Amino acid sequence: MKKSFFLLLLLILTASVMACGAPASVIEETKAEGTEQETEEKQVIYKNITADEAKEIMDSESGYVILDVRTEEEYAEGHIPGAILIPDYEIIQKAESILTDKDQRILVYCRSGRRSKNAAEALLALGYTNIWEFGGIIDWNYDIERN
Repeated sequence: MKKSFFLLLLLILTASVMACGAPASVIEETKAEGTEQETEEKQVIYKNITADEAKEIMDSESGYVILDVRTEEEYAEGHIPGAILIPDYEIIQKAESILTDKDQRILVYCRSGRRSKNAAEALLALGYTNIWEFGGIIDWNYDIERN
């Protein structure tokens, strides 16, 4: 219970600090090898992209997860093929058990874009580092799967 409360508080604080829908990034500088100083950047990404850009990623890359954050009923009515469902109101409780690689690219969508932005911010607060939010399925002009 304390962990859920802490995560919820962290999410609220993160949301209040970040501009609505703005990309967030954090850069960490690390390590020195041998005699030469090297800087390695690790960006924590919450990037807004279009549905067309998301489709291009899906067609040309692998190793990503498509995350639908709508309700079970909405998901059953139609979802992007291959999408997994974690409703936005369950992200904090379920993400870490379902999305086990916090550095994997996660393509997040909902119906119109509001819940996907909130889910992207929650994922950032949980330590996910590669989140690409592409709005809502209402802007998706490609295949939809129905249950």
